[in-house]
Amino acid sequence: MGKIPCSFCRSSSRRRPKKAAQSLLSPLPQPPSQTGVCSPPINNNGSGLVGSGGGGAMGKVKKKAGGARLWMRLDRWGQTELIEWDKSAIIRRAAIPARDLRILGPVFSQSSNILAREKAMVVSLEFIKAIVTAEEVLLLDPLCQEVIPFVDKLRKLLAKMSSSQVENDVNVSRGGKRLPVSEAVDEQYELPFEFQVLEIALEVVCIYLDSTVKDLERDAYPVLDELAMNVSTKNLERVRSLKSNLTRILARVQKVRDEIEHLLDDNEDMGQLYLTRKWIQNQQSDASLGVVASNSTTATVPHLRRLSSTRSGSAVTSNLSDDNDVEDLEMLLEAYFMQLDGTRNRILSVREYIDDTEDYVNIQLDSQRNELIQFQLTLTIASFAIAVETLIAGLFGMNIPCILYETNGIFEYFVGGASAGCLLIFLLIFGYARWKKLLGS
Repeated sequence: MGKIPCSFCRSSSRRRPKKAAQSLLSPLPQPPSQTGVCSPPINNNGSGLVGSGGGGAMGKVKKKAGGARLWMRLDRWGQTELIEWDKSAIIRRAAIPARDLRILGPVFSQSSNILAREKAMVVSLEFIKAIVTAEEVLLLDPLCQEVIPFVDKLRKLLAKMSSSQVENDVNVSRGGKRLPVSEAVDEQYELPFEFQVLEIALEVVCIYLDSTVKDLERDAYPVLDELAMNVSTKNLERVRSLKSNLTRILARVQKVRDEIEHLLDDNEDMGQLYLTRKWIQNQQSDASLGVVASNSTTATVPHLRRLSSTRSGSAVTSNLSDDNDVEDLEMLLEAYFMQLDGTRNRILSVREYIDDTEDYVNIQLDSQRNELIQFQLTLTIASFAIAVETLIAGLFGMNIPCILYETNGIFEYFVGGASAGCLLIFLLIFGYARWKKLLGS
């Protein structure tokens, strides 16, 4: 099981010339005896690839085959390599159905899924698209800016695991006693390999979302405070853009949170994610049937628990006896679920602040609208009073015979009395409106 067959190399290059197929894919690396992670050299255009685990290197940049995409392979021994694989090669290597590759495609770029398969785990969390097995990680588009932190953390983890295993092998070569993996490696890495990769992926995604929310909070509160002080078209446009960003970030956080919650609610799905446990069970069944010798199993997989050790063997037996034991994964998922729930609550707090600001602005606008209505009512009352005096002046302008025309000095008194009467009418109507609370106090 430690030596990975290379049959997929021949089958994945059927459509290419024979010479190009031989130079494109080199035999997969064997578990190394030295520490460290080999960084594959990349050409300037990003398509020249070199395997890090021995074998031939590409001398010329080859054109991508139809449907081929860039993948990074990281095994549990610390070796990495960049390879261009098409869908058929990935399906044969990881033993996953073709529909899982659609989840990793660009159509579902913002989806969040953690799917358990027979020999692999399909991880699609935001920008991290990976296929995880018990022995290696196949990462899609590893040169993206957002994926680089995930690759760096994973390389550091694999380097530490590889160095711990090498120290154990050196101890054996010097005549010392080989420490069980539970003592040599599992003291620092209690989780299986696939869960360590999943933990790093969740950590990177949570850090990215948390930083995005911090940027949102830093930009949101000043914009909302300015809107509360000055309601203008510019400020309203900035708030509208802020709300659209908040809705988009909330949806992304909610997708990751819902996927983790879905796993936590189903112990069977969590049990299927224990790839190392299933791998050991297969090895035990093969050993019982005589397919694989027990000593070869111990020699080819140094990083897994060794069944020859009394202490580690009893631990493995106890773990394998109960397939429903998902406590480790449940604790891991609960920790990141709480972190995502906190991030979601922070986004909801910003949205509540936006809603409160909008309510405050609406109250201000309603108050101004009421003041305008009151002012309009006051002008209407004044217009009615002036219209009465205009009516009186119009009546006397029709040259109707009247005794007032023949009275000397009556003009000033008559105009003054009419104006006083109109003013009295205005005050009476205005007081009635105040009494009925149609006008503010």
